[in-house]
Amino acid sequence: MRKLSQIAVPVGALVVFAILWEALVWANGWPDYVMASPSDLPQAYARFWELFLTGAWQTLWRTVAGLLIAVVMGLILGMAMGFSRIARDALYPLLVGFNAIPKATLVPVLALLFIGQHDFNTVLMAALISFFPIAVSVGIGLSTLEPEYRDILAALGASKFTIFRKIALPKTLPEFFGALKVSVTLAFIGTNLVEIVSPHGKGLGALFLSGQTNSNYPLMFAVLIALAVLGIVLYYAVVFLERTFAGWAERTG
Repeated sequence: MRKLSQIAVPVGALVVFAILWEALVWANGWPDYVMASPSDLPQAYARFWELFLTGAWQTLWRTVAGLLIAVVMGLILGMAMGFSRIARDALYPLLVGFNAIPKATLVPVLALLFIGQHDFNTVLMAALISFFPIAVSVGIGLSTLEPEYRDILAALGASKFTIFRKIALPKTLPEFFGALKVSVTLAFIGTNLVEIVSPHGKGLGALFLSGQTNSNYPLMFAVLIALAVLGIVLYYAVVFLERTFAGWAERTG
């Protein structure tokens, strides 16, 4: 019953959202060149389905690649900040300052630094925009580790790696997966920033620009919905991993 509820509630929410969207467009009498409605989207998907499949795959694999790099970067920085106060004091201002920079301004910089390396630029931007939550959450989780646990294990002859594997790593898993859920959406934003701001004819961002150039607003909205669907799929992939490796931390009821 609980599993059925977990599926029915999100699906029901999406259906209600589509109905309200359709009603809003109908009530205001907006034509499709002002605001597309859900009923306008199937035609766009049917007409451009090959471009949607190709663009979705290009956007997805580069987003996932950037997210994996962000996980590695976030874990390394988070461990450094969690285990060393000096590293924490030194890195936090740098990370906060970097995260405060509008990422759209970095797209032209990357395009100039790595001319013609469109896939690399896209993956790198996805990583740069999504590693911050992971680094901060892991750093906070490790820095708040109870010192008596470390002292007891150290007194018993446990190495630092054993202490990390047995105590620190399991403790930070809930914070890590919580940050990873945020990073998933940020990675998609980074990917599409490059595809739109520095277009190179690949991904759903290029398809969105094509719709904008040709004033095909149903196509533009169809791309936005496709991006949302990809984000939801990747989000629930993270939820599955969380329940597999950190299900013990999930609250019931």
